[in-house]
Amino acid sequence: MLTKRIIPCMDVDKGRVVKGHKFQNIRDVADPIELAKRYNEAGADELVFYDITASHEERPIFLDIVQKVAAEIAIPFTVGGGIRSIDDVHQALRAGADKVSINSAAIKNPDLVSEAAWKYGSHCIVLSIDAKQTGPRQWTIFVKGGREDTGMDATEWAILGEQLGAGEIVVNAIDTDGDRSGYNMDLTKTIADNVNIPVIASGGAGANNHFAEVLTKANADAALAASVFHYNDISIPELKVYLEQNGITVRR
Repeated sequence: MLTKRIIPCMDVDKGRVVKGHKFQNIRDVADPIELAKRYNEAGADELVFYDITASHEERPIFLDIVQKVAAEIAIPFTVGGGIRSIDDVHQALRAGADKVSINSAAIKNPDLVSEAAWKYGSHCIVLSIDAKQTGPRQWTIFVKGGREDTGMDATEWAILGEQLGAGEIVVNAIDTDGDRSGYNMDLTKTIADNVNIPVIASGGAGANNHFAEVLTKANADAALAASVFHYNDISIPELKVYLEQNGITVRR
């Protein structure tokens, strides 16, 4: 089995890490620089930084915070939110990101994914998909922080995203976001089974077994989580021990 990754996610608004429930009821959590240092020391495999209101407010990402976080960590760092152009991709990478996550802008302009992948390499480009169930085994893509329904099929978009040159896909399940009831296994597996690039599961982690299940039964290559790590409900070192005990290969 290939090595699986555990990835904390920091949703940032007005310079602070925040967390909500199904993209609503946003609450303040912590300072992003201090939290990033904690995850780096805890053995996280990567770190994700989302500026969650940049797209909705149509403003640039908080590059000063990105720079400060990047200076404090030694693990791969993905930055997203408000990425609308090749120059935005360039600025995020220049500020210290190893990968750039594109969501809303890719739907408006799919060529942004292919152009960014051609210029910086597929390994730098992550396609982020926010999806909500709209029918039996059917999930629709939402943009602008879950505010706007595009009517696009999530699986079809994931397949196209790979063809455009994305190096990996983050699947954010809006229905389970913040629920701590477990990842959306059907959504994650459906997308993972239809693409040949790594899929990162997101939305719903609440217990160690949720990580084990999505990394095995849903064929996810990595599991992303926020609140369970932010509030120390799950320890990353202890989670990795649990995963190893259940036959899942992780970095130690």
